[in-house]
Formats: sequence, structure tokens, C-alpha cells
Amino acid sequence: MTSPALADTFRGPGPRKWFVGAGFSIVLWAWPTWNLVWSVDEPVVWKLAASASLVAFFAAYAVLPMFSRRRGSRTGLACAGILLGLNGVVILLVGKEALWTWPFLACALAMTVLPPRVDFALIVILAAISLATELVTGNPAEAFFQPALILSLGFMMSSFARLIRQTAQLREAQTGLADAAVAAERSRVARDMHDILGHSLTVIAVKAELAGRLMEGAPPGPAADRAAAEISDVQDLARGALADVRATVAGYRGVNVLAELAVARTALESAGIEAELPGTVEQVPARHRELFGWVLREGVTNVMRHSGAGRCRVLLTASSVSVEDDGVGPDAAGSFGNGLAGIRERAAAAGGHVRVGPSDLGGFRLAVDV
Repeated sequence: MTSPALADTFRGPGPRKWFVGAGFSIVLWAWPTWNLVWSVDEPVVWKLAASASLVAFFAAYAVLPMFSRRRGSRTGLACAGILLGLNGVVILLVGKEALWTWPFLACALAMTVLPPRVDFALIVILAAISLATELVTGNPAEAFFQPALILSLGFMMSSFARLIRQTAQLREAQTGLADAAVAAERSRVARDMHDILGHSLTVIAVKAELAGRLMEGAPPGPAADRAAAEISDVQDLARGALADVRATVAGYRGVNVLAELAVARTALESAGIEAELPGTVEQVPARHRELFGWVLREGVTNVMRHSGAGRCRVLLTASSVSVEDDGVGPDAAGSFGNGLAGIRERAAAAGGHVRVGPSDLGGFRLAVDV
């Protein structure tokens, strides 16, 4: 079964377009690769090693840029390092003739999620090395062709990558606004039910109780007994309806991971904290959404109040939720207070367990697995 993280790598129009383009370019590489490796007079062991290095580079070229898109710039740096390392192995085995892969390497680096201007720097460095190599060992009249190709393809793909990221951010913003609107409407309905219907039922219950007391002083008789019984029924019905209204309002105002995600997005942005939040909660089963909502509320509250973080990341799967930051570190666990105890109790009731400790971001992480 494909893991959620890997499935997310292949999801969306941006990844699909990249995979189609990468697959098409790999098909175009088939003949030059064959001609480059298998048509020369070299030992079979060398040909197998060179072919394996090319296949590994092609596979990384197709997958790693989109994988980093789901993981952030730190993973992007690792992916860029893998791409450069694999390409270095290709150059080491095949030689200068393998420099024809650099325009495609520039495209992959441009699509990889890297810190600002790092992709531009890498593309310019590739073009400069290619130019120097061609001027020293190649034909000076044709030395500028490949560097120009590296720069043009690399910068074009950088623009395409920015467009993909902006589109994803726009969709996340739209989802957040829709979630916030739903949460606000639910709160409004709950407030109106409590203020209007709850008030009316309370008045009915009080009036029925007063009428029952007045009936106690009425002359005895069958009619009086019947009236007292009916008034008692009215009291019971009013109190039962009031309890139902309160339970319904509590359900509308209850914690839900969808609403908490929208609130967290707004709160973190208002606090100046970089938020890495999932764009959807569709993968979370309904039975876990309340628990995950509590975890999200407690975790984000801790990040904002105690961590001193500049970045917060929330990860959601069908069976786990985690909130992590790059703040002061594990000592922040003490700042949860009763909140963490409540999370442990809720997780235990759902058959899960809580994990707290240092985060991969350098700060603190709260995670619940069910």
C-alpha cells in the first residue's frame, strides 16, 4: 500500500505535469544514453555501472523535485544534494560526454523546493562550469550553446515552480477561508440556538414549575389532579428539550480538526510564525477528528505562547497528528500543564498514545498516534 506521504508526492496538477514532462524527456534520453554507453568499446562491467548510474539519476530526476515539494526546503536541500551526487557519479563514470545531462539537472534543481535564491545560484554555477569546460576542452565557437540552454531551461522551470507553489498556497488559502466560514456559521447557529431557543425553553420550564406550585393550593378534585399531572409533564418536556438543545449546542461548538486547522492558520500567521499546515483533512477518519482537533489546539497554543518559535509544522495522517516547532526545545513540555494531561486521557480513551520530545525542526514536538 502506498504511504500517505508518498501518495501526496504524486497528487495535484503540478506533480502530474512534472512527471509527464520528466517521463517524456527520459524517453528522449533513451537513444543518446544507449549511444553514449553501449556503442563504445568499453568493458561490460563499465557499461553496466554507467547504465546503473544513469538510471539512478533519471529516477531521482523524476521523483525528488516533487517529493521535496511536500516536505519543505530542508528536505529540498537533501534532494538537491542527492541529484548533484548522482550526476557526479555519472560524470565520473562516463566523462565529459555526460555533461549533456546538465540542462535536465538544472530543470530538476529549479523544481526542487530550496531556500530563496539557492536554486538560481546552483543553475548559474552549472552554467559557469559548463562554459569553462567547453572553452578549455571543447570547441570555443560552440562553448556558449550548452550554458545558454542550462540558464534558459533552469530559469523557465524556476518560474514554473513558483507558479505551482503560488497555486498551492492559493488553494490552501481558499480551503482555510472555507473552513473558517463553516466554523463561524456553526458558532453562529449554536449561539442563536442557545440564546433564542434555550431561553424560551428555560422560561417555559420556570412557568410550568410556577403553575405546579399554584396548583398545590387549588381545591382537590379530579380536574385539579389532571391539571397537576399535565403541568408536571410540561415541566419534564421543557427540561428534556432544554437538555437536548444544550447537547446540540455543545456538539456544534465541539472541537474538530477541520475548524482547528483554520483557526491555527489564522493564529499562526497573526503571530508572525511560518505555518506549514496540511491543505485537507480528508484522510482523517471521523472518529479521530475530535481528538486530533484537541491535539492541534493544545499544540498550536503552546507554540504561540511558550516556544518562541518562528516556524510551526503540522502533519496529519489517517492515524496520527503531530505539531512541531523550531523554538526553545523539549523544555516547553512543562508549559502544557493540564492540557497535556487532558490530551493523554483523550488519546488513551481512543486507544492511542502521546509522544512528546524534540522536533526535527530543533524545537518541540507533540504527536498522537491512534
